[in-house]
Amino acid sequence: MNVPTMASLFAEGKQPEVLFWVGCAGSFDDRAKKITKAFVKLLNNAGVSFAVLGTEESCSGDPAKRAGNEFLFQMQAMTNIEIMNGYGIKKVVTACPHCFNTIKNEYPGLGGTYEVVHHTQFLKELVDEGKISLEGGTYKGKRITYHDPCYLGRANNVYEAPRELIKKLDAELVEMKNCKSRGLCCGAGGAQMFKEAEKGDKEVNIERTEQALEIKPEIIAAACPFCNTMMTDGVKNKEKEASVAVMDIAELLARAQDL
Repeated sequence: MNVPTMASLFAEGKQPEVLFWVGCAGSFDDRAKKITKAFVKLLNNAGVSFAVLGTEESCSGDPAKRAGNEFLFQMQAMTNIEIMNGYGIKKVVTACPHCFNTIKNEYPGLGGTYEVVHHTQFLKELVDEGKISLEGGTYKGKRITYHDPCYLGRANNVYEAPRELIKKLDAELVEMKNCKSRGLCCGAGGAQMFKEAEKGDKEVNIERTEQALEIKPEIIAAACPFCNTMMTDGVKNKEKEASVAVMDIAELLARAQDL
Protein backbone atom coordinates (compact mmCIF):
# COMPACT_ATOMS: atom_id res chain seq x y z
CA MET A 1 0.00 0.00 0.00
CA ASN A 2 1.20 3.47 -0.86
CA VAL A 3 1.16 5.59 2.32
CA PRO A 4 3.49 8.58 1.98
CA THR A 5 4.51 10.60 5.05
CA MET A 6 4.45 14.40 5.20
CA ALA A 7 8.20 14.37 5.97
CA SER A 8 9.08 12.40 2.82
CA LEU A 9 6.88 14.57 0.56
CA PHE A 10 8.17 17.75 2.20
CA ALA A 11 11.75 16.64 1.47
CA GLU A 12 10.78 16.31 -2.21
CA GLY A 13 9.17 19.75 -2.18
CA LYS A 14 5.66 18.30 -2.65
CA GLN A 15 2.44 19.22 -0.84
CA PRO A 16 -0.41 16.68 -0.68
CA GLU A 17 -4.01 17.74 -1.20
CA VAL A 18 -5.03 16.33 2.17
CA LEU A 19 -3.52 15.08 5.43
CA PHE A 20 -4.98 11.76 6.61
CA TRP A 21 -5.09 11.93 10.41
CA VAL A 22 -4.97 8.28 11.45
CA GLY A 23 -5.62 8.65 15.19
CA CYS A 24 -4.58 6.37 18.07
CA ALA A 25 -7.18 3.66 17.41
CA GLY A 26 -6.47 3.56 13.68
CA SER A 27 -2.74 3.26 14.37
CA PHE A 28 -2.61 0.77 17.24
CA ASP A 29 -5.90 -1.14 17.60
CA ASP A 30 -5.85 -4.30 15.49
CA ARG A 31 -9.51 -4.02 14.51
CA ALA A 32 -9.28 -0.29 13.72
CA LYS A 33 -6.14 -0.86 11.60
CA LYS A 34 -8.37 -2.71 9.13
CA ILE A 35 -10.52 0.43 8.80
CA THR A 36 -7.38 2.51 8.19
CA LYS A 37 -6.22 0.08 5.50
CA ALA A 38 -9.64 0.05 3.81
CA PHE A 39 -9.69 3.85 3.71
CA VAL A 40 -6.11 4.04 2.32
CA LYS A 41 -7.05 1.54 -0.43
CA LEU A 42 -10.00 3.77 -1.37
CA LEU A 43 -7.77 6.88 -1.42
CA ASN A 44 -5.16 5.15 -3.59
CA ASN A 45 -7.81 3.76 -5.92
CA ALA A 46 -9.37 7.22 -6.33
CA GLY A 47 -5.97 8.80 -7.04
CA VAL A 48 -6.13 11.15 -4.05
CA SER A 49 -2.94 13.01 -3.18
CA PHE A 50 -2.59 12.41 0.57
CA ALA A 51 -0.02 11.86 3.30
CA VAL A 52 0.12 10.87 6.98
CA LEU A 53 2.26 12.35 9.74
CA GLY A 54 3.49 8.89 10.74
CA THR A 55 5.62 8.98 13.90
CA GLU A 56 5.13 12.75 14.11
CA GLU A 57 1.41 12.29 14.86
CA SER A 58 0.45 12.06 18.53
CA CYS A 59 -2.96 11.74 20.23
CA SER A 60 -5.37 14.57 19.36
CA GLY A 61 -5.92 15.05 23.10
CA ASP A 62 -9.63 14.17 23.09
CA PRO A 63 -9.51 11.54 25.88
CA ALA A 64 -7.43 13.84 28.12
CA LYS A 65 -9.83 16.75 27.62
CA ARG A 66 -12.97 14.62 28.19
CA ALA A 67 -11.43 13.13 31.33
CA GLY A 68 -10.84 16.65 32.66
CA ASN A 69 -7.08 17.03 32.12
CA GLU A 70 -7.10 20.32 30.19
CA PHE A 71 -3.36 20.85 30.78
CA LEU A 72 -2.43 17.55 29.10
CA PHE A 73 -4.90 18.24 26.27
CA GLN A 74 -3.32 21.60 25.50
CA MET A 75 0.19 20.12 25.55
CA GLN A 76 -0.84 17.40 23.08
CA ALA A 77 -2.79 19.81 20.88
CA MET A 78 -0.02 22.43 20.74
CA THR A 79 2.54 19.78 19.73
CA ASN A 80 0.31 18.60 16.87
CA ILE A 81 -0.55 22.15 15.76
CA GLU A 82 3.12 23.14 15.63
CA ILE A 83 3.91 20.16 13.38
CA MET A 84 0.86 20.66 11.13
CA ASN A 85 1.46 24.40 10.75
CA GLY A 86 5.11 23.68 10.00
CA TYR A 87 4.02 21.59 7.01
CA GLY A 88 1.47 24.22 5.92
CA ILE A 89 -1.43 21.77 6.17
CA LYS A 90 -4.79 23.13 4.99
CA LYS A 91 -7.12 20.11 4.84
CA VAL A 92 -7.41 17.16 7.24
CA VAL A 93 -9.45 13.96 6.85
CA THR A 94 -9.89 11.43 9.67
CA ALA A 95 -11.86 8.24 10.26
CA CYS A 96 -12.24 9.03 13.98
CA PRO A 97 -15.08 11.38 15.03
CA HIS A 98 -13.24 12.17 18.28
CA CYS A 99 -10.18 13.46 16.37
CA PHE A 100 -12.54 15.14 13.86
CA ASN A 101 -14.42 17.04 16.57
CA THR A 102 -11.28 18.03 18.49
CA ILE A 103 -9.22 19.23 15.50
CA LYS A 104 -12.23 20.96 13.90
CA ASN A 105 -13.67 22.71 16.95
CA GLU A 106 -10.96 22.94 19.60
CA TYR A 107 -7.67 23.39 17.71
CA PRO A 108 -8.62 26.80 16.20
CA GLY A 109 -8.57 28.35 19.70
CA LEU A 110 -4.94 27.19 20.05
CA GLY A 111 -3.77 28.43 16.65
CA GLY A 112 -4.59 25.42 14.47
CA THR A 113 -7.20 26.27 11.83
CA TYR A 114 -7.80 23.69 9.11
CA GLU A 115 -10.59 22.39 6.90
CA VAL A 116 -11.49 19.17 8.72
CA VAL A 117 -13.68 16.48 7.15
CA HIS A 118 -14.78 13.07 8.38
CA HIS A 119 -13.91 10.14 6.14
CA THR A 120 -17.60 9.51 5.32
CA GLN A 121 -17.92 13.10 4.04
CA PHE A 122 -14.70 12.75 2.04
CA LEU A 123 -15.78 9.41 0.54
CA LYS A 124 -19.12 10.92 -0.44
CA GLU A 125 -17.25 13.76 -2.20
CA LEU A 126 -15.19 11.17 -4.11
CA VAL A 127 -18.32 9.24 -5.10
CA ASP A 128 -20.08 12.45 -6.22
CA GLU A 129 -17.03 13.42 -8.30
CA GLY A 130 -17.00 9.99 -9.95
CA LYS A 131 -13.59 9.08 -8.50
CA ILE A 132 -15.15 6.09 -6.71
CA SER A 133 -17.77 4.02 -8.52
CA LEU A 134 -20.04 1.77 -6.49
CA GLU A 135 -21.26 -0.59 -9.16
CA GLY A 136 -21.63 -4.26 -8.37
CA GLY A 137 -24.18 -5.85 -6.13
CA THR A 138 -22.10 -6.99 -3.14
CA TYR A 139 -24.63 -5.45 -0.73
CA LYS A 140 -27.70 -5.31 -2.96
CA GLY A 141 -30.83 -5.72 -0.83
CA LYS A 142 -28.87 -6.40 2.38
CA ARG A 143 -30.37 -4.97 5.56
CA ILE A 144 -27.87 -2.48 6.98
CA THR A 145 -28.49 -0.28 10.01
CA TYR A 146 -26.26 2.70 10.76
CA HIS A 147 -25.15 3.70 14.26
CA ASP A 148 -24.55 7.46 14.62
CA PRO A 149 -21.32 8.27 16.49
CA CYS A 150 -22.02 11.03 19.05
CA TYR A 151 -19.14 13.27 17.98
CA LEU A 152 -20.10 12.99 14.31
CA GLY A 153 -23.89 13.22 14.64
CA ARG A 154 -25.15 15.18 17.59
CA ALA A 155 -21.93 17.20 18.10
CA ASN A 156 -21.37 18.14 14.44
CA ASN A 157 -24.66 17.42 12.63
CA VAL A 158 -23.16 14.97 10.13
CA TYR A 159 -25.99 12.52 9.52
CA GLU A 160 -26.52 12.20 5.78
CA ALA A 161 -23.09 11.44 4.24
CA PRO A 162 -22.77 7.92 5.74
CA ARG A 163 -26.41 7.12 5.02
CA GLU A 164 -26.14 8.22 1.39
CA LEU A 165 -23.10 5.99 0.92
CA ILE A 166 -25.04 2.99 2.30
CA LYS A 167 -27.94 3.75 -0.08
CA LYS A 168 -25.50 3.99 -3.01
CA LEU A 169 -24.47 0.40 -2.25
CA ASP A 170 -28.06 -0.58 -3.18
CA ALA A 171 -28.49 -1.81 0.39
CA GLU A 172 -31.69 -1.50 2.40
CA LEU A 173 -31.00 1.10 5.09
CA VAL A 174 -33.05 0.32 8.21
CA GLU A 175 -33.07 2.79 11.11
CA MET A 176 -32.94 2.03 14.83
CA LYS A 177 -35.55 3.64 17.08
CA ASN A 178 -32.83 5.99 18.40
CA CYS A 179 -31.16 7.52 15.37
CA LYS A 180 -29.84 10.83 14.02
CA SER A 181 -30.35 13.64 16.58
CA ARG A 182 -31.97 11.10 18.94
CA GLY A 183 -29.07 8.67 18.59
CA LEU A 184 -27.81 6.66 21.56
CA CYS A 185 -24.14 6.60 22.57
CA CYS A 186 -22.20 3.34 22.11
CA GLY A 187 -20.85 3.79 25.64
CA ALA A 188 -17.23 4.70 24.79
CA GLY A 189 -17.39 8.50 24.50
CA GLY A 190 -16.11 11.00 27.04
CA ALA A 191 -13.00 8.86 27.69
CA GLN A 192 -15.24 6.01 28.95
CA MET A 193 -13.38 3.75 26.49
CA PHE A 194 -10.38 3.77 28.81
CA LYS A 195 -11.97 3.10 32.21
CA GLU A 196 -13.97 0.43 33.93
CA ALA A 197 -17.74 0.69 33.84
CA GLU A 198 -19.56 2.28 36.75
CA LYS A 199 -22.31 0.54 38.74
CA GLY A 200 -25.60 0.13 36.92
CA ASP A 201 -28.10 -2.38 35.57
CA LYS A 202 -26.89 -2.63 31.99
CA GLU A 203 -23.93 -1.58 29.85
CA VAL A 204 -24.74 1.18 27.34
CA ASN A 205 -23.32 -0.82 24.43
CA ILE A 206 -25.63 -3.76 25.26
CA GLU A 207 -28.66 -1.44 25.22
CA ARG A 208 -27.54 -0.03 21.87
CA THR A 209 -26.85 -3.46 20.40
CA GLU A 210 -30.32 -4.63 21.45
CA GLN A 211 -31.82 -1.67 19.58
CA ALA A 212 -29.84 -2.69 16.49
CA LEU A 213 -30.74 -6.39 16.69
CA GLU A 214 -34.47 -5.56 17.11
CA ILE A 215 -34.64 -4.56 13.44
CA LYS A 216 -32.83 -7.71 12.27
CA PRO A 217 -29.94 -6.22 10.26
CA GLU A 218 -27.33 -8.30 8.45
CA ILE A 219 -24.74 -5.54 9.01
CA ILE A 220 -24.37 -2.83 11.66
CA ALA A 221 -22.48 0.00 9.97
CA ALA A 222 -20.34 2.31 12.10
CA ALA A 223 -18.20 5.35 11.33
CA CYS A 224 -16.01 5.44 14.44
CA PRO A 225 -13.38 2.97 15.72
CA PHE A 226 -14.70 3.19 19.30
CA CYS A 227 -18.30 2.58 18.19
CA ASN A 228 -17.05 -0.37 16.13
CA THR A 229 -15.42 -1.93 19.21
CA MET A 230 -18.46 -1.38 21.44
CA MET A 231 -20.99 -2.68 18.92
CA THR A 232 -18.79 -5.69 18.14
CA ASP A 233 -18.62 -6.49 21.87
CA GLY A 234 -22.40 -6.11 22.09
CA VAL A 235 -22.99 -8.49 19.18
CA LYS A 236 -20.61 -11.04 20.77
CA ASN A 237 -22.45 -10.67 24.08
CA LYS A 238 -25.68 -11.63 22.28
CA GLU A 239 -23.84 -14.47 20.45
CA LYS A 240 -24.89 -13.09 17.07
CA GLU A 241 -21.44 -12.64 15.51
CA ALA A 242 -22.12 -15.46 13.01
CA SER A 243 -25.14 -13.66 11.53
CA VAL A 244 -24.50 -9.94 12.15
CA ALA A 245 -21.33 -8.16 11.00
CA VAL A 246 -20.10 -4.82 12.38
CA MET A 247 -18.30 -2.86 9.66
CA ASP A 248 -17.04 0.65 9.07
CA ILE A 249 -18.43 2.58 6.07
CA ALA A 250 -14.93 2.58 4.51
CA GLU A 251 -14.80 -1.22 4.76
CA LEU A 252 -18.20 -1.53 3.06
CA LEU A 253 -17.04 0.63 0.15
CA ALA A 254 -13.66 -1.11 -0.15
CA ARG A 255 -15.29 -4.54 -0.22
CA ALA A 256 -17.89 -3.38 -2.74
CA GLN A 257 -14.99 -2.46 -5.04
CA ASP A 258 -13.04 -5.68 -4.34
CA LEU A 259 -10.09 -3.69 -2.99
